Amino acid sequence: QVQLVESGGGLVQAGGSLRLSCAASGRTFRSYAMGWFRQAPGKEREFVAVISWSGGNTYYADSVKGRFTISRDNAKNTVYLRMNSLKPEDTAVYYCAQSLGIATMGATMTHTDFGSWGPGTQVTVSS
Repeated sequence: QVQLVESGGGLVQAGGSLRLSCAASGRTFRSYAMGWFRQAPGKEREFVAVISWSGGNTYYADSVKGRFTISRDNAKNTVYLRMNSLKPEDTAVYYCAQSLGIATMGATMTHTDFGSWGPGTQVTVSS
């Protein structure tokens, strides 16, 4: 089982940028795809991005495509989410998660396709 801890959230003005990090402990980090999800108050947890175990394949939700970039450094057991051109509607708690390795990787993945989760980091974008 991998343990995940997110960091890098905060308050930013619309149009600004943030980079989230997710540090993993455990031996399985390098073997599985990793994803980012977000959950705004009163809404369901939604898929943001996913990256394959090698980093060679990435998929994004339409709402963040072209603005967010997911990456990973397997030597550091860390996955990142670079967020540019932030909008107030990006305000949410952001979670990283490790794929269960069962579902086909893509933008239609849901939270049920992921097992281990971090506690989340708050991102607030002011208008």
